[in-house]
Amino acid sequence: MTGTMAVTLAAQIALGFLVVAMLLVIVRLIRGPNLGDRILALDTIMTLSIGFIAAAAVLTGFSLYIDIAIAIALVGFLSTIALARYLLGSAGKERRR
Repeated sequence: MTGTMAVTLAAQIALGFLVVAMLLVIVRLIRGPNLGDRILALDTIMTLSIGFIAAAAVLTGFSLYIDIAIAIALVGFLSTIALARYLLGSAGKERRR
């Protein structure tokens, strides 16, 4: 087995694990009992999608995918912060009542 074949096999296995993890997180997103669980599931989906894009970049050799993954990470981080602030704001309103 050459190095290229090993990297290709490892990337394909990683993609398989990422797909399984994505399905499990989607189940958590749908069944999540509260908003915090759903926010965490969305953040995990964003992280898994970055891993999926990185594995696709390794398989295809197209390095622009890494730049796309970085942009998605930045947007995902900002959206997580915004959702957390919303969650804290709504919890503060409930306490005041």
